[in-house]
Amino acid sequence: MSAPTPPLTPAVDLAGTREAVDTCLTGFLDRKMRAAASEGMPTEAISVLRRFLTSGGKRLRPLLCVCGWCAAGGHGDTTTIVRAAASLEMFHAFALIHDDVMDRAATRRGAPTVHRRLARHHREGRSMTAARHLGVSTAVLVGDLALAWSDELLPTVDLTSRQLGAVLPLIDVMRSEVMYGQYLDVTAAGHPTGDVEYALRIARYKTAKYTVERPLHIGAAMAGAPLAVREALSAFALPVGEAFQLRDDLLGVFGKPEITGKPSLDDLREGKHTVLVALALERATPSQRHILDALLGNPDLDDAGADRIRRVLTATGARAEAEHMIIIRRTQALRVLEAARLPPAATAALRKLTGAATARTS
Repeated sequence: MSAPTPPLTPAVDLAGTREAVDTCLTGFLDRKMRAAASEGMPTEAISVLRRFLTSGGKRLRPLLCVCGWCAAGGHGDTTTIVRAAASLEMFHAFALIHDDVMDRAATRRGAPTVHRRLARHHREGRSMTAARHLGVSTAVLVGDLALAWSDELLPTVDLTSRQLGAVLPLIDVMRSEVMYGQYLDVTAAGHPTGDVEYALRIARYKTAKYTVERPLHIGAAMAGAPLAVREALSAFALPVGEAFQLRDDLLGVFGKPEITGKPSLDDLREGKHTVLVALALERATPSQRHILDALLGNPDLDDAGADRIRRVLTATGARAEAEHMIIIRRTQALRVLEAARLPPAATAALRKLTGAATARTS
């Protein structure tokens, strides 16, 4: 006897969902702006956060949250799930703002990072050193606001006690996992090795679980997902998330900043322990290893030095192997998706997001 065919549901409108999430975020920040102005609070903190949130971004986590809801049979009024999805994007803003501070990044999405923008805002009457310190300090606070407001955005009053019991633990786990992943990433930076499995562990916690698995789980929990659906979503999410991070690592080194919106020197200057770098260190000849040891993690690395590293990453086969790993993981995820027998609308949307998350854009 064949398995029952999932009920037909309307197609997931990814563009419309993205617009609805943006509307939710800007409406929330508009209310915060009015409240801050009426109380004499510093509205530039909200202005900077709003500019950051509206300056681009894939909205991948909110879209996956809505896809998880659809995968578990969610349908009808989307107000509550969109608000939950928006809360994930607000949390992501917090994570990115703090990540840029830790990485001492100058740009994000082709524009100055929040701490750079705030340093410039507070430059008048201060030394450059003082302005930079103030920029970092205030950026940390803006990130903290985004973290607090992600809780406010979560539609807890609209959820049943059963939904809350399923959703809140997932949010707690997601937050812990990304913090652990970030901790692993920060502590490994500057001391990369040929340990590919350790690099994959960082990618799994910093990206695969946080970016793909948990947003899907949170959306699915809001629709009362059974265990089989959650397991299928995990089997799909983890390879997609790892492929997404592998692509991000490649773009961070070989991508064109004018296309990707991210610098092509930062990861190399930080000496990030990525799978790409680990593969190269694992395979390098003594002379190639000397180049990597001398240049990776050098804060003064210039374009010429970066090109030397890129040639080693290519000559060792690390670049090609990273591309191969992306293909393997994308194929694995799509096979899981086809076998899972989720609602067709969810399957189609997840297939599309898989392509967007792993595609070459340079």
